[in-house]
Amino acid sequence: MFDKLINFDYRNKTMNITFHFLEPISLQSRSSLRSFVATIFKKENRKLNNLSVVFCSDSYLLKINQTYLHHDYYTDIITFNLSQAGSDAIDGEIYISIDRVRDNAKALQVTIKQELHRVIFHGSLHLCGYKDKKPADIALMRKKEDYYLNSYFN
Repeated sequence: MFDKLINFDYRNKTMNITFHFLEPISLQSRSSLRSFVATIFKKENRKLNNLSVVFCSDSYLLKINQTYLHHDYYTDIITFNLSQAGSDAIDGEIYISIDRVRDNAKALQVTIKQELHRVIFHGSLHLCGYKDKKPADIALMRKKEDYYLNSYFN
């Protein structure tokens, strides 16, 4: 269920990125992905302390959405910034519905692998301060997602 913890040490700043599997999903090259996610924070000039990525079901994520955000609908991802007030280091959790990722991949005619990485990068970008409610913010978020997807896969 839990993937082993990997520690990154950039200039004596420890960074922990963990993957937790409440639902089965194929996630290959986990060490490369961890390293790349760490690179996103570095490129965005943000200091990452701890990040947990939890892969779960629609029903699990719906309960989180209802309980903590008071939204009564399914979503593919919820990101929580758990950083201490006044801290410049980011502590965060990203919850990803595997059901939504599969459905979105089919609807968007992309691979599950590509959609899964898009939402992981999307959550990381939220923790870096990017928003996605206004049209201009959505456009910038998509541009950043595309940039990091292309960088990761090419």
